[in-house]
Amino acid sequence: MMVMDCTLRDGANVVGKGFDARLTKMMIEGMISAGITTIEMGNCLGLGAYEADKSIAPCTDVEYLELIQPYLPKAEIGMFMGYKNATQANMDLAVKYGLKFLRIGANASDGAGACDGVRRVKAAGLKCRYSMMKAYVLFPEQLAEEAKMLADCGLDEITIMDSAGTMMPHQVTEYTKALTKAVDIPVAFHGHNNLGLSVANAIAAAEAGATVFDTGLLGMARSAGNCATELLVATFQRLGWLKEIDLYGLLDFLDKNLIPAMEEHNYHVAVKPYDLILGLSGCHSSFTKRFQDIAKEYNVPLYPLVVETSKLDQKAPSEELIRQVAAKLK
Repeated sequence: MMVMDCTLRDGANVVGKGFDARLTKMMIEGMISAGITTIEMGNCLGLGAYEADKSIAPCTDVEYLELIQPYLPKAEIGMFMGYKNATQANMDLAVKYGLKFLRIGANASDGAGACDGVRRVKAAGLKCRYSMMKAYVLFPEQLAEEAKMLADCGLDEITIMDSAGTMMPHQVTEYTKALTKAVDIPVAFHGHNNLGLSVANAIAAAEAGATVFDTGLLGMARSAGNCATELLVATFQRLGWLKEIDLYGLLDFLDKNLIPAMEEHNYHVAVKPYDLILGLSGCHSSFTKRFQDIAKEYNVPLYPLVVETSKLDQKAPSEELIRQVAAKLK
């Protein structure tokens, strides 16, 4: 089970067609430090879109590819690509700059037109992922048939994309089960949050057999946003999954670096890291000042203090108990 963070591609919709070099580097470094090492980045419409689709981002494809070079030994970094841009020239560019994967995207029912692109990616020696955008426009059985056809072209992984955030958990279960039954490659899920169900849908996908989950830091993505990386990690860790990711390190990066940086773009964070911690731990917000004061007094991090204390008492943690936990953390 793993996270594919799409902030630097889909998340770029919140600022235009792509993030600038400073934010791109900041986010890559923050994710790698927290143990999130599968990253989709670049122009929000994908490799080749700058010229072919007039999707003008702060950096060209080559500029994005050049700036990721120091990070390639530390992470699996790749780019999205609309199936019409799956040209040999773009394959050559991806190979030249050492991308680890390309993810071809097409609307559900348009998969036949993408097969040549899948074959080109594989012939270039790259991992090929595939996004079935607007997956809900087909019935589960129809989507599974298309997935099987694409898998037979040599695909390495296939993603069910809830592009409008319209799917319900029971639908996600049905679609995921249909695809995992039809193909022998990993099935991924990409959920948007238009109905506030992105995390619930990710859980449904996981329980039905999906093993890869698209996310965006702070929920950044088109429209109502993607499943927030930090929310998915926290929720999945509560279920016993994704323990290898440093949640506290991720939240520290968001608090100190990314949230202040995105304030410059007037980006509103729906669930801030501290509120996430309250939900994760089951701590009522009325105890906030007590926790903050003791964390400051003992010079210990607030988030672990809340979580570890709440394991002992969620109802009414006393000052004495919080001090005991703070002393152990120190």
